[in-house]
Amino acid sequence: MAGIVHIFHAGRRGYRQRVHTECPKPLQQYTTEELYNRFRFGLDDINYIADLVRPQLQCRTLRSHALTVEEQVLIALRFYACGTFYEVIADSMGVHRTTVGEVVTAVSDALARLLDHFVTFPTDGQIAKVKQNFFLLGDMPNTIGVIDCTHVHIQAPRQREWEYVNRKGRHSINVQLVGDADLAITNCVVRWPGSVHDARIFRESRLFTEFQTNRPDGVILADSAYPLLPWVMTPFPTANTPSQMRYNNAHGRTMCAIERLNGVLKRRFACLNYLRVEPQGACQIILACIVLHNIAVHRRVPLSDIDDPPEPLAPADDLGPPMDFPLNERLSGGARDVEIEAGQMMDGETSGADQVQDVTTAVCWEVDVLREVAAVKGFLKFRGIFAGRVINMNVKIT
Repeated sequence: MAGIVHIFHAGRRGYRQRVHTECPKPLQQYTTEELYNRFRFGLDDINYIADLVRPQLQCRTLRSHALTVEEQVLIALRFYACGTFYEVIADSMGVHRTTVGEVVTAVSDALARLLDHFVTFPTDGQIAKVKQNFFLLGDMPNTIGVIDCTHVHIQAPRQREWEYVNRKGRHSINVQLVGDADLAITNCVVRWPGSVHDARIFRESRLFTEFQTNRPDGVILADSAYPLLPWVMTPFPTANTPSQMRYNNAHGRTMCAIERLNGVLKRRFACLNYLRVEPQGACQIILACIVLHNIAVHRRVPLSDIDDPPEPLAPADDLGPPMDFPLNERLSGGARDVEIEAGQMMDGETSGADQVQDVTTAVCWEVDVLREVAAVKGFLKFRGIFAGRVINMNVKIT
């Protein structure tokens, strides 16, 4: 009787057979160059990274078609490399959107635990080599590191949102990095919101506390935002003598290393240009990218050419109507159109070319945010934000 009831209910509920989609196999189907372009690492490097995080990510069984460690690493690397939405990564890797989010979180946490292993300050036996590399780079003696901060933009957090607004008005995490002449990261601080100044991050860091007590065998170069200390060298605000000018020149050439490091880090891992996660998750992703960057430096992983070719510009006559602003840029007040002849904005008589240049300068100074400039049929068309309102300005060329 129980069997008959079970069959009756099973027929009414309409059970469906579970269908498991076969995931693509990037390690088998892509060439080495394609792996570099899509994941920023080659086959041997991906296997090396998978072995590092295997103890944390290895599933005990293969129930429910669990992802292998290599598949999880590939999903995370694909996100780090492009930084797009989870759904786009899911479509390319043959998994669901929620799976991508869980995998990125798990892989980021596993890589962040390896920070102390891959991000270390030069030891006593390595300092001589570091000093030599810096001297060859910019003729700056006794240098053991360069320090600077970089902002990683994030979406507005749900809690304490105002703390993450930086001086440019965007939400970010302010990341302090110390690097060497080979663009390897030797120290990092990833926990401060974007509103915090670079000097405070430095004063509150363990690096500052340690070196204030035990002075290092060398100096760290920093820009003018940092304090001048016996082991921190900053440039002269104003170089009044030839020796000061030579010092500033050598200091600037050597400081280029940290600027290049920031650029290479964000170019290799495009997700660091904008993260759509909460601050805690963003910090874990940043730490994971730092660990992966040092792995790439130590294993000499090439930085592939990932720049897209520029799109061709449309002819001036085909520009069409002014662009519409998305909802997240909506401002109070409606848009208004203004048409001004160039002669009405000048004092005195000038030629047509001078008027166009002066009007362009005047409008650029007056408009708070310049959105669009185009020359169409004898007019300079400006699209921007002025006094909190969207404006369309047509300046007639006379």
